[in-house]
Amino acid sequence: MDTPEAEPDDAVLFVGVSLVLGIASRHLLRGTRVPYTVALLVLGVALGSLEFGTKHSLGKLGAGIRIWANINPDLLLAVFLPALLFESSFSMEVHQIKKCMAQMVLLAGPGVILSTFFLGSALKLTFPYDWNWKTSLLLGGLLSATDPVAVVALLKELGASKKLSTIIEGESLMNDGTAIVVYQLFYRMVLGRTFDAGSIIKFLSEVSLGAVALGLAFGIASVLWLGFIFNDTIIEIALTLAVSYIAFFTAQDALEVSGVLTVMTLGMFYAAFAKTAFKGDSQQSLHHFWEMVAYIANTLIFILSGVVIADGVLENNVHFERHGASWGFLLLLYVFVQISRILVVIILYPLLRHFGYGLDLKEATILVWSGLRGAVALSLSLSVKRASDAVQPYLKPVDGAMFVFFTGGIVFLTLIFNGSTTQFLLHLLGMDRLSATKLRILNYTKYEMLNKALEAFGDLRDDEELGPPADWVTVKKYITCLNDLDDEPVHPHAVSDRNDRMHTMNLRDIRVRLLNGVQAAYWGMLEEGRITQATANVLMRSVDEAMDLVPTQELCDWKNLRSNVHFPNYYRLLQTSRLPRRLITYFTVERLESGCYICAAFLRAHRIARRQLHDFLGNSEVARIVIDESNAEGEEARKFLEDVRVTFPQVLRVLKTRQVTYSVLTHLSEYIQNLQKTGLLEEKEMAHLDDALQTDLKKFKRNPPLVKMPRVSDLLNTHPLVGALPAAMRDPLLNSTKETVKGHGMVLYREGSRPTGIWLVSIGVVKWTSQRLSSRHSLDPILSHGSTLGLYEVLIGKPYICDMITDSVVHCFFIEAEKIEQLRQSDPSVEVFLWQESALVVARLLLPMMFEKMATHELRVLITERSTMNTYIKGEEIELEQNYIGILMEGFLKTKNQTLITPPGLLLPPNADLNLFGLESSAINRIDYCYTAPCYQVEARARILFVEIGRAEVAADLQRSASLISQTLELPQTHSKEHSGLLSWPESFRKSRGAQNAASLTEIRDHPASFSARALQLSMYGSMINDMQSGQGQRRQRHHHTKANSKGHKHSSSYPRVPSRSSNTQRPLLSVQSEGANMTTARQAAAAAAARPEVPSTTAGRRRRQRKAIEEDDDNSSDESAGEEFIVRVDSPSMLTFRQPSGSGAVDDHSPQPK
Repeated sequence: MDTPEAEPDDAVLFVGVSLVLGIASRHLLRGTRVPYTVALLVLGVALGSLEFGTKHSLGKLGAGIRIWANINPDLLLAVFLPALLFESSFSMEVHQIKKCMAQMVLLAGPGVILSTFFLGSALKLTFPYDWNWKTSLLLGGLLSATDPVAVVALLKELGASKKLSTIIEGESLMNDGTAIVVYQLFYRMVLGRTFDAGSIIKFLSEVSLGAVALGLAFGIASVLWLGFIFNDTIIEIALTLAVSYIAFFTAQDALEVSGVLTVMTLGMFYAAFAKTAFKGDSQQSLHHFWEMVAYIANTLIFILSGVVIADGVLENNVHFERHGASWGFLLLLYVFVQISRILVVIILYPLLRHFGYGLDLKEATILVWSGLRGAVALSLSLSVKRASDAVQPYLKPVDGAMFVFFTGGIVFLTLIFNGSTTQFLLHLLGMDRLSATKLRILNYTKYEMLNKALEAFGDLRDDEELGPPADWVTVKKYITCLNDLDDEPVHPHAVSDRNDRMHTMNLRDIRVRLLNGVQAAYWGMLEEGRITQATANVLMRSVDEAMDLVPTQELCDWKNLRSNVHFPNYYRLLQTSRLPRRLITYFTVERLESGCYICAAFLRAHRIARRQLHDFLGNSEVARIVIDESNAEGEEARKFLEDVRVTFPQVLRVLKTRQVTYSVLTHLSEYIQNLQKTGLLEEKEMAHLDDALQTDLKKFKRNPPLVKMPRVSDLLNTHPLVGALPAAMRDPLLNSTKETVKGHGMVLYREGSRPTGIWLVSIGVVKWTSQRLSSRHSLDPILSHGSTLGLYEVLIGKPYICDMITDSVVHCFFIEAEKIEQLRQSDPSVEVFLWQESALVVARLLLPMMFEKMATHELRVLITERSTMNTYIKGEEIELEQNYIGILMEGFLKTKNQTLITPPGLLLPPNADLNLFGLESSAINRIDYCYTAPCYQVEARARILFVEIGRAEVAADLQRSASLISQTLELPQTHSKEHSGLLSWPESFRKSRGAQNAASLTEIRDHPASFSARALQLSMYGSMINDMQSGQGQRRQRHHHTKANSKGHKHSSSYPRVPSRSSNTQRPLLSVQSEGANMTTARQAAAAAAARPEVPSTTAGRRRRQRKAIEEDDDNSSDESAGEEFIVRVDSPSMLTFRQPSGSGAVDDHSPQPK
């Protein structure tokens, strides 16, 4: 019967019929062990047999079948392969790919070569077709390709484990690509081209490695483009489809590299870096789209494969009738294919077992049996047949027909026998069974489902419209999965304590479930805008890696995040590089932002997962253990955030602003969409408002609020050392400073190295260590913002006396020693100020047990108000009173036993209570910087700082003052001792110093020319001190008059002592209000006046100083202070602002009169 003339639209009819057959097969075979792809292949063979093997044509459908059967094999691959390969590789999990990469490469590289040579040798030696080695190896390479289309379709239906699925699927993808490369090599050799060993290696390298490089290039370019697309699902999906086809075409035709490897690399790149780019509805839409594409392509390609097999056999029916032995050789070839697969797995098994997740014997069995062949091998055989039909001397037409026959037969047999029995084999090996732990969880979940069903029934049983309530017995009949439950539920962890193995299995199972919950929380936070795409990738990867270690370790996903939070080693190179400081600061802030995102998301995700786990399992011992592990993991993340909150609060503020802004915009978008769904808004109205919101959201995503670091000049002007200097001295110093940001654990300078300059700590915390002072190290040896490091060593011209290492991210400035020397020589008062500043650090180093609890500004108050720095010449003798200590800053002293004292040295009075200083009597002789003697003799010009450490007569006043402060101020607690007292008045500041030298903070403010007073103000109030001074200056002009009675004081012959001011003017305590959630306001309170310390006497003059009482009465200042209340807003640790509320009073407390 004549075949009707085919029309182009007949091909469309074949597509429609194929899809209907695919739908019917999928529907009818659901729940059976027969993969629907096997049914499709059988249906394709049946259609082809009816059209090509009978005299009755199928009409229009038959015309469409013939159009598709005669399709160019290259076009067949180009139409179906890109979409199928991209969908398969994109759906794989990146972590699984990384773990199984070595196994996949082994099977796809050496495995393909072994299989090619084994099959080629078997064909050459056993088949009677007189093929040469090239032709035999060509068919062997063609049959070595385990087809990814067939394998992936089978694995998705069977539901194999992720590990095994990844190995088989990844191997089939790579195997297919490398097999095509091997096929192309032998195909060219068969057609007459010659290759030597070097040419073969070059060809294989260029085709394979070039394909990988091209896939990466397309992946990078398309992912960058994807970053500019905002909330447009259609464009995002279309881009993924377009790039897969363009990459395949570019590889195959333009560059002549492997298109399969190119698209596979592209899909894996998307899986690694672009999965988190699709969020919410876009992700669901993308998933459904590629599932539909894969389903349609699989349906068409398997039916078409059946048609091509039938056409290939029936077209040469006369040949096969004459040579009936070909059917026997087909069965023999099927046996050879299985044997070659077995040999490949056996040879590579030691390596397969060693790499990745390993491979046991059961998995190796499934790996052997799942080596299916499919449309790729069939298309390659059609290419050989097309070449054999052309006029050329190398291949006969019968050879091409035999290639199609054998390849089609192997595809049919592997799909029919291997594909349909794989699930039975999984069941036979027990690989499809649930573990005992999972079964108990499953049964427990059924009871929870029953409870939820009862809750839902109770909510829905009464219906106002339908009247009478529903019958629960009838409802339950339709919930068949809950009909076989026992009367009492059994908790999944209710096992005997002696069953350690079961307990261990339960722990592993619950850890995995908690990590799954953590990963789900990360996805939720990504959709909410709480984390960025890059952060989400890092967090997801950490969970995947932690799941691999669950069988051997406790929860450890934080370990995988630690390297992404802390600063890596290359940041140390950045600090020493010649890159611009601004660029280094930018990178540092970016790293801080990333660390904060990761820590905050980690803590939130674990909190959500813990709550869900507790709600599901209750107070289970196993759940409690896992929850405790989760809590313990978060300690380091909490500490990191607390460090940033203390050192760089602006970073957290900006990140919170970003989260809130994104959340508000998305919430508004959802709100107007709900209004449209409920009918309150028309679609046009909703679209108008939503477009405006999407525009704002796009602007926000492209230009989010950035962390703005304070200007260098502002930071330096608020540093106590620089800010206290006059403008004429300060400006040249500002121009010579070098700004830098140091990561955690970086060294500023080492003990014993030559002093090259000083470091001004603007933001952050620095930790000191010392070999010489190591025996007296404190538990918390830190120095924070406002500290000046290395100044003492620069002034004295000796090596650094300790190591200074950053204990957080530190923003600091470096000033060269030459500039400090020039500043020192500019004015004697500046030199005295520099020595006082250096004493702040030296005091901490020599007596950490006494001074470590003081904040920087507290110690500064002590040095300013309760100490005196004197200079002595050679020959003078110095005696210390019991309530004083001395610190030798420069020069040399000797004790009566001729012990030489070198700076820096600690001088104690005789019979001093060493426990007060954190020293032990037995250890005093072993400390080479601490001395106790009745008197000290000056050997060379010496500079000594004397500090009054307290007197018994003011103990009662100190107690009352401390009590008053504790009742008035409720300070927020932080992890750092350095910052815990940030807003509290130091104990030393409240101590009275006697009648002779009582000076208040108010008096210090009245003398802004004083360097120490100015430094104290900057240390306590930061940049707001100028506003304070201007406002208070105006009030003092109207109300405040100070009475200062100065007396003549005896002094050292070498260093006249400036008479100190005195006053009992009350100092108003400042009530403090933090900018955080905990805000406390306190009224003013009066504090005891502090007195300047006595200067230790010298025996050269044998002069005894007498304490005299100086009283001052100022009703105006007292009344003024009684009517004011200040509130301090803490913007950062070193920046305080002031506002003055109305209607506030003060608490009066009169200072005791000095004796």
